[in-house]
Amino acid sequence: MTHSAAPSRLSPNYRWVILALLFCAGYLNQFDRQTVSVLKATLKLDFGIDDAGYAVLVNAFTVCYAIAYIASGWVVDRVGPKRALTWFIAVWSLATVGCGLVHSLWLMVFLRGLLGLAEPGLFPVTIRTATAWVEDKGRGFFMALGTIGTSIGGITAVPIIAWLTIHLHWRWAFVLPGAMGLLVAAAWWKFYREPDRPAAEAAAEPAAVRPALPWKSLWREKALWGIVLVRLVSDPVWYFCLFWMPGYLQESKQVSIGLLGVIGWIPFLCANVGGLAFTALSDLRAKQRGLLGRKQLVMLTAVAGPLCWLVPQSSIGVTILLFCLIAVLCNAWLGSLAPMIAQLFPMGNVASVYGISGAFGASGAILFNYLIGQAAGRFGMEPLFLAMGLLHPLAALIMFLLVREKRPASVPAALNA
Repeated sequence: MTHSAAPSRLSPNYRWVILALLFCAGYLNQFDRQTVSVLKATLKLDFGIDDAGYAVLVNAFTVCYAIAYIASGWVVDRVGPKRALTWFIAVWSLATVGCGLVHSLWLMVFLRGLLGLAEPGLFPVTIRTATAWVEDKGRGFFMALGTIGTSIGGITAVPIIAWLTIHLHWRWAFVLPGAMGLLVAAAWWKFYREPDRPAAEAAAEPAAVRPALPWKSLWREKALWGIVLVRLVSDPVWYFCLFWMPGYLQESKQVSIGLLGVIGWIPFLCANVGGLAFTALSDLRAKQRGLLGRKQLVMLTAVAGPLCWLVPQSSIGVTILLFCLIAVLCNAWLGSLAPMIAQLFPMGNVASVYGISGAFGASGAILFNYLIGQAAGRFGMEPLFLAMGLLHPLAALIMFLLVREKRPASVPAALNA
């Protein structure tokens, strides 16, 4: 039997198919992980736990997420995006359905851990797919479009989960999206294709066309350590927005779950729109100045980090505005780091590098989650907001020092980015 050739890398129609599938996967990925944060007060009451117990539930996900991030990138580079993402979506969807059915806290902890094992694989798949299908000058925007579903999942999760909790039961907030995820897994398996010729190869991008480095050799790359340390330091701010912000609004700002459904999605909408606009601007800078253009732009945004300091003393309206700006800052960084990785490393390593960096980012979040759980009841949230305000400026310093493009020996060191 004769098989038809894979679609050309220049086929805009097929790239839209891939983007649509990545959008659906990203939407459910973000929705499923955010459910417990919206239901924090409800789950604490139903399971009889305090903030320290809630931190255990959050870290069950985050610890597994950090561990699996490294492995997921390795898997994607070896079995390819098609098989890898099908497995990842199927596992996280089954875990989500299970969370809606269990009555034991420790079973919930186990299933949230299983969710954490599967969900990070989406992002190495996205960067590997984008590197194959799109040249660098448009890759950041493609990645942003491919992951925009995660932001929209964050936007719509709050009102949908609040509505389901009020009108049906909180368990439906797990069961319905989990069932939808199984359908998306089947669609990805059926429709994903590789391009005939990778875009990086066609454009002769210096890093991407290099042979893949052995796994051990990756750890000797200075740029790898720069990327992973940047994420270790900066990611906890975004994880706070995901896992703690809805509960903080309810418990510290006296926002009811009904009002949370009305206003809680606004920071994620801003993160979505602002992050997408920023990645488009980042691509423009990359056309003009390459990696250095991206670096300069993203480092400049770090001046917004200390806005976190103003949150505890602010009214609810100002608090939402501040969280909007903080969420845009976080998405600007996450959206810029992915195309940087594609510029710095061979295409055969990009999923692994992104997975390693994501693991470090989740590890930083684990530590910060633990500190929140231990310190919130004793000292309040103010010291934690003070710490968060310093994280992006520190990440900018690390980026300046360590994230540099490897040049041929004949190129003067002064020209390094």
